Amino acid sequence: MHSSDGRPCDATSVRHDDPWYTALASGWGEADHAPARVPATGTEWPGRAERTEPRDGAVSAADVYLQVQSSAAFQEVRSRYRRFVVPAFAAFFAWYVAYVVAATTAPGLMARPVAGAVNVAMLAGLGQFLSTFLLTWAYARHARLRRDRAALELRWDTQELTRRVPGGGAR
Repeated sequence: MHSSDGRPCDATSVRHDDPWYTALASGWGEADHAPARVPATGTEWPGRAERTEPRDGAVSAADVYLQVQSSAAFQEVRSRYRRFVVPAFAAFFAWYVAYVVAATTAPGLMARPVAGAVNVAMLAGLGQFLSTFLLTWAYARHARLRRDRAALELRWDTQELTRRVPGGGAR
């Protein structure tokens, strides 16, 4: 097997040459000088339920993430996310289902002309596109104004805590 740049690739280990990979994986126990290794089979990585016990009573990275997940700041970020996404999804899904139901059960209504060759079905279809763009804009705005800063602070705190864990990327 060969990699995308033509170099031979061993089937048991795949190397990530992406510079962003090491930046994103910092604090996950990988040394900066060692290339990341992806196992050939899924059996080499422990599952989510399995946890390695820390050595000498030290705190493990899993404990740090569990601590952050149970923190009030994390719960607030998740709550802000849910308070936007659940109603937005319900409204958008209801609008989509109404469009599909109207198109299949009321063809006379959908065929009613509005202006020239433009009928109700065309306006509703274009409304689907418009509502998709508006929802995307509203989601991005909500994330920027209500969640991004708090999530970034949580990420920073989590990385700082995992750097203190033995084998957690401390330098």
